Amino acid sequence: MESRPPVGAPTPAEVRVLDGAVGRRHDPVDSRVIRRGPDRRHLLLPSLHALQDGIGWISPEALAALCERLEVPRAEAFGVATFYALLRTEAGPRTVVHVCDDIACRVHPGYRDPAEHTGHHRGEQVGVHPSPCLGQCDRAPALFVQRAGDDAARWTATGSVADALAGEGAAEAPPRVVAAGPAWLTGRIGVVDPTSLEEYRAHGGYQALRVALAMGPEAVLREIADSGLRGRGGAAFPTGVKWRAVAASAQRDRYVVCNADESEPGTFKDRVLLEGDPFALVESMTIAGVTVGASQGYVYIRGEYAGAEERIIAAVEQARRHGLLGSDVAGSGLTFDIDVRRGAGAYICGEETALFNSLEGYRGEPRSKPPFPTEVGLFGRPTVVNNVETLHNVPVILGCGAAGFRAVGTAESPGTKLFSVAGDVSGPGVYEVPFGTPLGELLALAGAPVSPGAVLLGGAAGVFVPPGASDVPLTFEDVRAAELTLGSGSVTVFGDAADIGDIVERITEFFRDESCGQCVPCRVGTVRQNEAIVRLRSGSAQPGDADLLDDLDTVMSDASICGLGHTAAAAVGSARRLGLLDGAGARR
Repeated sequence: MESRPPVGAPTPAEVRVLDGAVGRRHDPVDSRVIRRGPDRRHLLLPSLHALQDGIGWISPEALAALCERLEVPRAEAFGVATFYALLRTEAGPRTVVHVCDDIACRVHPGYRDPAEHTGHHRGEQVGVHPSPCLGQCDRAPALFVQRAGDDAARWTATGSVADALAGEGAAEAPPRVVAAGPAWLTGRIGVVDPTSLEEYRAHGGYQALRVALAMGPEAVLREIADSGLRGRGGAAFPTGVKWRAVAASAQRDRYVVCNADESEPGTFKDRVLLEGDPFALVESMTIAGVTVGASQGYVYIRGEYAGAEERIIAAVEQARRHGLLGSDVAGSGLTFDIDVRRGAGAYICGEETALFNSLEGYRGEPRSKPPFPTEVGLFGRPTVVNNVETLHNVPVILGCGAAGFRAVGTAESPGTKLFSVAGDVSGPGVYEVPFGTPLGELLALAGAPVSPGAVLLGGAAGVFVPPGASDVPLTFEDVRAAELTLGSGSVTVFGDAADIGDIVERITEFFRDESCGQCVPCRVGTVRQNEAIVRLRSGSAQPGDADLLDDLDTVMSDASICGLGHTAAAAVGSARRLGLLDGAGARR
């Protein structure tokens, strides 16, 4: 029974937004009919976005009206709306600027503390808030603008708030993309118009789909498995095993999900792929769908990637118009389509089961595993979930064959890998290198100092690299042997003048704020870790703080539900072992 007090009626503007987002409430008779597949609750997050974009906030009246249409309890919907950083449940300025103060932007010479930015522009009040990493580290210092109302818009910018607001729609500098070896994943970026399906096809696009349809699902599954492709999001799980499990399921309804919620601080490679080669993702997901027997796919893209979202939506629409998606994919008689869903500012939704909950209209909290997504995934059905970079490898494999793919890289880490390199380097950007390339060679390509102050490998969930590690080959097996991690492929370089204590404290703040709070080890551990580092930085450390940090590392890594808690102490522990926190937490 609904326990929240009654509210008034939504405004006419809110009604118009809701009509456009979800239509009117189902007929009462229809609501008693048992329907297969997902109910309408999965429209909750897109509808909340529509209210945020159109009105500027989600009022109690609008939320109540939305809940009536979707048949969702108001208390639960309020819990969803308040879960995300990009949604507001209180009235405020219609324009909000999120100023990145994370690890790459805060060491940039042009960085300004969010508190120093003005809160007005052309007589209009503007909300200014600090933000975790915006995935624009190569364009640092970064800002993200949300504007609501009839002229609703979202865009990223650099510099001051005034520059950001004045620069809406201004062309951004193209990303730096460098391939030292086969440009398998980045070869079309900057060469092919990313908005043109015709140009994509003229440069080899959709040949892989034709090959997949001719080979048949079993041969494609075998080729993906033989290639040795492993997940590029951090877990490095064999892609062929995942696809095979879903294809072999007795369940008829299956899904393919692209995890494009790239939120790891220091990471932006998937954004560059989405902006520069969106049709490759559409083709890759289509191959996955027809291979594992799924008829529906979802791209879950982070809410701050407005430009990338626009590109992938346009690519999906063009593919659908040309018969490459829908009820008869490329004349094969097979059905597969793609829906693009926008995240709302929650790092935890990069965890695959939290992503499923978010898509289904629940709070983005991870689920316990097992069961695994290949058995019980999105809407309780078998689901293939891969990140953008992983999927972009699929056409490559079908083009050159498993043997050709394995000819690059190493036996355990075949192919190429994308690295997001930022910080104190002359050439921040995305670097595609064969697996096995030494770390020092990658740093030299990006123009890093010969002797940097510190290098963080793998983002906030990664580790600081010890001196002498420049010869470590960048492979899954070699970094594991060196007690490092590839993680999401983030490499953040800090110069000698950087205060590493400040960087470590910011990392602990990040995990404290981004923990979903579902499990005690992470909810409490991230707070206690941050408190201990603050004491260390302020010179008020307590005698037991060193042991406390060790204990928190053990408890969070052993007992947390998901990877956020498992890795929340990794950077802190590595900084302590390397002496980067000696003194008052700074290197000097």
